[in-house]
Amino acid sequence: MTQILVYGDSLTWGIIPGTRRRLLFAQRWPAILEAGLITAGHSVRVIEDCLNGRRTTWDDPFKPGRNGLTGIEQRIEINSPLSLLILMLGTNDFQSVHQHNASHSAQGIASIVRAIRRAPIEPDMPVPTILIVAPPLSETPAGTMADKFAGARERAHGLSAAYEGVAAELDCAFVDAGRLITASKVDGVHLDADQHEILGKALVDPVRKLL
Repeated sequence: MTQILVYGDSLTWGIIPGTRRRLLFAQRWPAILEAGLITAGHSVRVIEDCLNGRRTTWDDPFKPGRNGLTGIEQRIEINSPLSLLILMLGTNDFQSVHQHNASHSAQGIASIVRAIRRAPIEPDMPVPTILIVAPPLSETPAGTMADKFAGARERAHGLSAAYEGVAAELDCAFVDAGRLITASKVDGVHLDADQHEILGKALVDPVRKLL
């Protein structure tokens, strides 16, 4: 069986916009991707490793453990053998407690890619192919997201192009989710269920080509 690890944040974890509830597994894009791959004839398991508030390489000053670089090598060890790792992070790099730009976030993604490739996996296990997915930009943040993501869209300007550049430099596959889906109008940050469905289905073909 082929194993795929999805390494992400709350956009993939499946927060229901405007709440603290979670979409069911079958509604989240990793599950929809898995179902599409199985329908296409692949024996595959999609593993979620998604944490609310996870950044690329920065700490959350209020909650521990949100630095995506910390422990990534052990995540690869834990879940090996892996054929593919899908990396979709960056949204939280632009929370109002940070003053990062797209270039900073892209450098964070590059650091994670390098860490994945140096993970001390068993000698006969493969280093996974990496697919970088640029998240959609935030919309106007609302509700409990209003202060937390104030100005995030402006700071993230150029994110897709910056991620695509890193993907090319480091020989990773790349998909711009912002061309496929948009953040919810409810809170301006997270994904509505229909956007999970669109993304999961849209990733089936790109992922099939990488397996």
